[in-house]
Amino acid sequence: RRSMFVEPIAVRYHEVDLQNVVFNAHYLAYCDIACAAWMREALGWTGVGDDLDWMLVKATVEWQGSASYGDVIDVACRVDRWGRSSFDIAYVGTVGDRAVFTSTITYVCVVPGTKDSVVVPERMRRALDPEGTVAP
Repeated sequence: RRSMFVEPIAVRYHEVDLQNVVFNAHYLAYCDIACAAWMREALGWTGVGDDLDWMLVKATVEWQGSASYGDVIDVACRVDRWGRSSFDIAYVGTVGDRAVFTSTITYVCVVPGTKDSVVVPERMRRALDPEGTVAP
């Protein structure tokens, strides 16, 4: 099994509803936080003045459990598919050993500052899939 990047995220008070359950929209934000941390670590990406950028084009989320205020969700991510200009990242969120959610997000690489798609840069493929185990 391929390794995954893991970003721990503490659930904050304003992210839960009256039942002390994380409101559903926050799970996509958690994926975004994990993705940005991974890109920073793997690519040195800062989002400002960088020569690569990507946009979300599709997202699915499935819940296996819930998280509450004070929980720390470990959001693990890895590339599951490479396309010409797009790629899928699979996310798995857990609290301890308890499954909370899974998500798959499709991104398309774009010219920074535009919405024009470009081929996924080779340096991104190498950084996010160093063993070359993800088939196109």
